[in-house]
Amino acid sequence: MNATFEGYLRPDGRVGTRNHIGVFVVGNCGATAARRVADHFTGKRLAAFPNVDGVLPFVHEIGCGMEATGEPMNLLRRTIAGTIRNPNIVGAVVIALGCERNNIRAFFEQEQLVPGPMLHMLVMQEIGGTANTIEAGIAAVQSMLPAANAHVRETVPVSQLVVGLQTAAADGDTAISANPALGAAIDLLVGQGGTAILSGTSELASAASSSMAPRAASAEVGAQLEQRIQWWKGYTAGRDTQMTRVSLVDTASMRRAGSTPVQAVYEYAHPVAQPGLVFMDAPAYAAVSATGQVAGGATMVCLTTGSGSGFGAAPVPTLKLASNSAVFARMEDDLDIDCGAVLAGDTSVAQMGQRIFERMLAHASGEPTKSEELGVGRDEFVPWPIGVLA
Repeated sequence: MNATFEGYLRPDGRVGTRNHIGVFVVGNCGATAARRVADHFTGKRLAAFPNVDGVLPFVHEIGCGMEATGEPMNLLRRTIAGTIRNPNIVGAVVIALGCERNNIRAFFEQEQLVPGPMLHMLVMQEIGGTANTIEAGIAAVQSMLPAANAHVRETVPVSQLVVGLQTAAADGDTAISANPALGAAIDLLVGQGGTAILSGTSELASAASSSMAPRAASAEVGAQLEQRIQWWKGYTAGRDTQMTRVSLVDTASMRRAGSTPVQAVYEYAHPVAQPGLVFMDAPAYAAVSATGQVAGGATMVCLTTGSGSGFGAAPVPTLKLASNSAVFARMEDDLDIDCGAVLAGDTSVAQMGQRIFERMLAHASGEPTKSEELGVGRDEFVPWPIGVLA
């Protein structure tokens, strides 16, 4: 089987599943301006640009009142830059007040971002305040719309799909139905050259030495996994964190990654270049974890849940799988696939995996997920606030 989907082929050879313009901030001070710019571009105003999926704000709570150097700032910068470079983002405006600790010009220089027709830099203190910045931001987006609209979907192999794997509000059924079914779909994806990103180090650490590390494709990958686990043990020592309360439900979460070897290990928000199943270090918190995966290049997120989840990652389609039919019925507006048929014995894990895989291709080709229909995700861009605020 040579599966394909309809995606946006970018100049660097990567493929997007959506065609968004993003409005970013380097610090929270520009958040209102960014939201106003994005909100201006309603469906009616974008009607003349049918190939543009939307204009999205990417605002967050950090960037000021913190160390200007070191890992917290580096992590924030590579998260923002990685998201700008995600193949689902065709153009971007980056807004700063001007005096943030995350200085916008230092950010552009460090991340090797170059302003141009599809990447604009706006500094509020230089432009003359909020109203002028909103006006300039709207003009910048307007100038990018014709070029963004020129991108059209074309048939591409499934090897170009990069999927982030998440679990939220798991229950005992998740380990029996949704997670292994998603794992079966991921085996199909990886078998055709696609990429899946497993994350949630704090959630998986207790199982890693017995179940995860032996799946490493090489001794070097195994050592890198162990290094990240030991870092987390030090990071969480003496704290009331999820890692100190890992349950069997948590350790079963790795079943969502299927059965193939782990080919590479990445730190948070680093660009993923290795196809196959890879691991990205991130907290077991969907908003933070998925933000890192998207910054690393994920163009879709698949999330399993037992009690229900309202999460959605704005720049990528988020496909949500319910472990049981009861929660699917209660939250059908939020959830995409009911894996309860596996529990009932009406279908096998492999059959459900095939169904999930087919839905992945459909959503990658433009069919909206439930979270996209609801407009979820505009507040789910959450760079990992690692470290201590100054």
